[in-house]
Amino acid sequence: MGDADVTADDTVLCERRGAAGLITLNRPKALNALTLEMVRAMRRALDAWATDPAVTRVVVQGAGERAFCAGGDIRRIHQEGSAGRFTEAETFFREEYELNALIQRYPKPYIALIDGIVMGGGVGVSLHGSHRVAAERTTFAMPETGIGFFPDVGATHALPRLPGFVGTYLALTGERIGQGDVVAFGLATHAAPAARFPEIRDALGEGGPVEAAIGAGESPAPGPLHAERALIDSCFSADSVPEVLARLDAAGSDFASKTAATIRTRSPTSLVLALAQMRRGATLSFPEAMQLEYRILCRILRGHDFYEGVRSVLIDRDGKPDWQPATLEAVRPEDIEAHFAPMPGEPSFT
Repeated sequence: MGDADVTADDTVLCERRGAAGLITLNRPKALNALTLEMVRAMRRALDAWATDPAVTRVVVQGAGERAFCAGGDIRRIHQEGSAGRFTEAETFFREEYELNALIQRYPKPYIALIDGIVMGGGVGVSLHGSHRVAAERTTFAMPETGIGFFPDVGATHALPRLPGFVGTYLALTGERIGQGDVVAFGLATHAAPAARFPEIRDALGEGGPVEAAIGAGESPAPGPLHAERALIDSCFSADSVPEVLARLDAAGSDFASKTAATIRTRSPTSLVLALAQMRRGATLSFPEAMQLEYRILCRILRGHDFYEGVRSVLIDRDGKPDWQPATLEAVRPEDIEAHFAPMPGEPSFT
């Protein structure tokens, strides 16, 4: 890797800055959403830097001020799957999940400088690294149940390990949380103003200790979700989604009512799947979690709700998805269980 080794289309820039390998997600107009080409470029850079003694840490950032990375290229995947080109769609996710697994086991410090929106695929290329620095505009979410999908990119492993049942809350609702809650729940390891990011990046390039380069930063006040911890734990510890909703309805607070109303707009299949995923994920290793996600992914691509959810939320934007089945009660346990079944020739993420 030279000092300015960039990809042909420049959607991700990979370069050396002193002792740091610097990756810049460079699709600001698309909120730096990941494409397969970007995933492959990141993988090439990380593989090269892992064995390069001149690179002692990796830094990842997003171009522009609106987003670190707002997810994957869902419209393209929707087109491929709708046309029955499942292999193309599966290739994107398999390589994305391999990248997530590489980041999680990376042998050198991996520092994500997070400013703005971090969702879906953006979570996958930040959360599993050793250091996550959240700026004041950080907005985190895993909004997949709203498009008939499921919280992936390692959420199976990460979310059940958050305090209490906060991870289950995030998985089912897809709600956004800001810097204070991101730090309070351990999704970020540090907080710093975005104005300090160039200084942090330069200090990391100078090669001194990573913690010293990031600095003590600041301790933002916990966000509004932190105040609801007791309610979240009492409601989201339930064994079924209908029971979660029953407990929220019984709680009677504004927060509980809004949360229940949000959940009721999500795909019933995705909700039941996500809850089962959160419970299973608590005991899985990271490679096992990624393998489980790949199994779910392959089944979802051959289902109905993902295509209907993307149509409703991203394409027609009518906000009126026709979920099938339409109710939680109609979701059959055996159909959910089928998403987790092993597949012949499935990839390993070790």
